[in-house]
Amino acid sequence: MAVITRDEALSLLKKYNKDSFHIQHALTVEAVMKWYANELGYGEDAEYWGIIGLLHDIDFELYPQEHCLRAPEMLRGAGVDEGIIHSVVSHGYGITVGCGIIIETEPEHEMEKVLFAVDELTGLIWAAALMRPSKSTKDMELKSLKKKYKSKNFAMGCSREVIECGASQLGWELEKLLTMTLQAMADSEDTIHEEMERLD
Repeated sequence: MAVITRDEALSLLKKYNKDSFHIQHALTVEAVMKWYANELGYGEDAEYWGIIGLLHDIDFELYPQEHCLRAPEMLRGAGVDEGIIHSVVSHGYGITVGCGIIIETEPEHEMEKVLFAVDELTGLIWAAALMRPSKSTKDMELKSLKKKYKSKNFAMGCSREVIECGASQLGWELEKLLTMTLQAMADSEDTIHEEMERLD
């Protein structure tokens, strides 16, 4: 299904992203997307879901004010197919980016809706994990996450409106999205750390 391999996608990500924070976020979303693919019955496409997650913010580090607008040219330049490009751009649906343009590419496939829903949420969960003594998601309880989620002053850059819109697009209660994404991150945490160490 994927025209671009995982190794090619990682190389492309690293071509445009040097900040370890952005690379770790990409690896986190990749891992969470693969987890969801397996959980939701799309196991055969898990690698493809992961590649979408890996590439979703490809233009953010260089062009934060034109996020999702620059991604298509970057991806097309590397021969990435239009299906992947649509999925990458759709995670910005309805959002007004820094230059004032609203992203109008709508998530269609369940995979795109999952990406839309989990992107901001993974950032919030990771921020919550870093405040714990363990610095880990693996011992975080849902009630602790929900408390952080409800605190308006916590991780203000992670839009609750987008997260809740994502849950709604999937037809899920917010608690289901929080529960599953926390589990996905806990299950994937060691793999992400190992990957980051290899990239150092």
